[in-house]
Amino acid sequence: MWSSKENHGDVEFPRFTFNPKEGIDNPALVITDDPEPDLNPVPRMCHLKRLEGQSFGFHLHVDPSSQCFEIQDVEPSSPAKYSGVRDGDRLLEVNEKYVANMDFDRVVRKIQSCGLDLFLMVLKKEEYEQAISLGVDLHMLTKATKGEQWSRPRLCHITRHPEHGLGMTISLINGLKGGFLVSTVSGGPAETAGVCTGDTLIWINGVSVSALTHSALSRIVKKRGDSVTVMVVDSHTKSSYIRRKIPILPVLAESISLPHKTKTLDLVKRPDGYGFLLRQERVVGLQYIAHVLREVDVGSAAEAAGMEDGDLLLAVNGEQVESLEHEEVVKKIRLSGDRVILTSISISGWRFYRQVGIPPLLFHEEGSPDQDTEETSSDLHKDHSGAFVTQLSERTCSVCL
Repeated sequence: MWSSKENHGDVEFPRFTFNPKEGIDNPALVITDDPEPDLNPVPRMCHLKRLEGQSFGFHLHVDPSSQCFEIQDVEPSSPAKYSGVRDGDRLLEVNEKYVANMDFDRVVRKIQSCGLDLFLMVLKKEEYEQAISLGVDLHMLTKATKGEQWSRPRLCHITRHPEHGLGMTISLINGLKGGFLVSTVSGGPAETAGVCTGDTLIWINGVSVSALTHSALSRIVKKRGDSVTVMVVDSHTKSSYIRRKIPILPVLAESISLPHKTKTLDLVKRPDGYGFLLRQERVVGLQYIAHVLREVDVGSAAEAAGMEDGDLLLAVNGEQVESLEHEEVVKKIRLSGDRVILTSISISGWRFYRQVGIPPLLFHEEGSPDQDTEETSSDLHKDHSGAFVTQLSERTCSVCL
């Protein structure tokens, strides 16, 4: 092959002549093999944000052939639609937790208990079916999107020590507003609560630190006095969320040392009933009407299950009831038959979660074993009262969320 130059005005262009014996030496004409296509599908992370009283706007369905979780009937102009969720999508994760191997009711409870923000990792139907046909490990596929060293954000409650304080120092990252690094004292309250030196502070006492100055942060810490609740991440986890453009919210975190937990009460009816009174009351100082557990009989099924007078009822057989009318809650308990599973929390616990802006049922699944609720028909016990709930049918394979 040889070349010569042609003159077009003031610009010279090389001219190539092909000689098959010499081959091709023009870089623009080099022929390469097409790269092997990547057959692994890429899951999508969808962030659904709803308003108080609004639904997320989709149905969750169990596909009868594959037994996977399928999203159907995405409503127009709904949080699901705006987030990028589409009809036919297969659900892999809820709030960074792999759910494809969970039972249907538990997945629904996780979605219903997350508050106003929900993160769903999904695959298109075609991509899901292709992955299954190729034997792709879907759990490993979801992990790969996060990175090898990703871990969940940590929610930690730190109680101030009389002498050593909180046992941590918070400093600005390169003097930038909203960027804070944490250093802990070995064996101090912060380290004991789960905070590590080098962690990035994301959130404190229900407030994101992204827009805070150091002085504003100090005022928040001093305001609570004896304790603070923080959300922190390590550097690898922070990088993972930045790369994936996902906001770090409490709904994605794990509870490391939160001071209050919900209680699961497994009541088996006795000849005299369950042995408690359910009342709808306005909780003093909270401006909140709640379903309150009262008059727990000595030696009753309620006492044996660990029920305490004055605790607030959150759920019946896994179904949230805070928003239901009193009569609806009583009906659900009576229709449970000879066994009912109640979820409750103390007033101080409810007040804590309210102050930090976290739904009290968010970590309930983490703190208790899986419960298989049963359906029968029954009666309550000694009184008639009311409450309110969202229907999560035990034996259904489709539910509106």
